Formats: sequence, C-alpha cells, structure tokens
Amino acid sequence: MASSDLEQLCSHVNEKIGNIKKTLSLRNCGQEPTLKTVLNKIGDEIIVVNELLNKLELEIQYQEQTNNSLKELCESLEEDYKDVEHLKENIPSHLPQVTVAQSCVKGSDLDPEEPFKVEEPEPIKKPPKEQRSIKEMPFITCDEFNGVPSYMKSRLTYGQINDVIKEINKAVISKYKILHQPKKSMNSVARNLYHRFIDEETKDTKGRYFIVEADIREFTTLKVDKKFHVLLNILRHCRRLSEVRGGGLTRYVIT
Repeated sequence: MASSDLEQLCSHVNEKIGNIKKTLSLRNCGQEPTLKTVLNKIGDEIIVVNELLNKLELEIQYQEQTNNSLKELCESLEEDYKDVEHLKENIPSHLPQVTVAQSCVKGSDLDPEEPFKVEEPEPIKKPPKEQRSIKEMPFITCDEFNGVPSYMKSRLTYGQINDVIKEINKAVISKYKILHQPKKSMNSVARNLYHRFIDEETKDTKGRYFIVEADIREFTTLKVDKKFHVLLNILRHCRRLSEVRGGGLTRYVIT
C-alpha cells in the first residue's frame, strides 16, 4: 500500500472517531439537568418561531392577492382614461355648441349684425329608479382564518377561501339581478331561471338572500365537489352562511 493511501485511510478513520466523540459529547449534554432545561427552552422557541413563520406566510399570500387586485384596478383605470381621452379628442361636430345666456352678456359686447342665440331649456330629467341593493357575503379576516380549526381548513389558504366568497357573491348578484329585472325585459333563458328561483323559495327564506348548487354551476366556474363542501363548512364556522333544507334541496343563505 502506498504511503499516500495509508495517510488518507488514517485521516478518514480519525475523522470518524472525531464525529463519534462529538456525538457522545452531545448525548451526554442532553442528560445534564441544567443543559436539558436550556434545550427544552430552545425547543419551545423553535415552535413559536415556526408559528410566526406560518402567520407571515399567510400575510404574504394576502398581500400578494391585494397587490394583484390593485394591479388589475390600475389597468382598468388606465383603459378608462384612454377611452375618455379618445372621446375628448373626437367630439362629433354635429353636437350643439355651448351658448351664452342673454342675461350674462353686456349690450356693448353684442354684434348687431350677428343673430343672437337663445338657449333652449333643458328637458326635465326623470329621477332614476332606485336600484335595489343585493346583500353580499363579507370576506373573512386573518383573525377569523386563524380561528378556524386546523382539521377543518386542512391545506386551504386564506386567499383560496376569499376567492370562493368572491365567486359566491357573483352567483348571488347574478341571481338577484334577474329576480329584480322587469319580466317584460327578460329573454327566455332569464325567464326560465326566474321561475326556478321562485320555486326554490320557502317561508324560511322569505326576505333573505340565498343560492343553491345549481346557481354555483350556472354563474361561476367553481366545481361543486368535496373541496367545495369543505369550504362551505369553514364559511358556516365563520358565520357567513347557514343552510335551509327542504324538498331535497339545500339552500345556502347569506347571513
């Protein structure tokens, strides 16, 4: 055996012996009462730090969601601004020009050869009909999310729950816009939906806003599956909705 190989073997064996000594030393440290107390404190602090990291992760997800919503809003406002600028630069020539009332013009400023323009009184506008407000489900807060038992929320995140609330609100608004719509203006699809909505109402839902699973399928992209029902359990826990059963149908009432 070459001397270099022998030196490498000795170095490797010494390294292993050193690792064994360190392990035995640490093992002995864990048995000493004073050091055991310190190790227990370190363990408790690690648990606290882990909980703080979980809360930080949830907060980051919420901020990312808010940031995305703000970006979408900015893009929408920019498009609206461009539309307004386009309208401003392309005002049709046939629109009436602004004229000056006679009482506001001095006699010396009038040109006798130019015919005087008289303002026509504006037609009296009918007051717009009051739009009936539709009750929506409020988003859950971070504190409410943290109060949901772990077994109930499983791997669901704060953002996922509020995304479902947004879709449920979309279904509620779509449904009650049809119910508030004059019957004469309804097409055949809206009329069929209207009659279904009326048939689904009971004395327990009178004056309350509710949807059924058919509305979720009709107005949203949500899948009515096991995960969806887990989310409904969380919303019931957070007192965002209640259930009214009857006639083989479950009605989800906004509370």
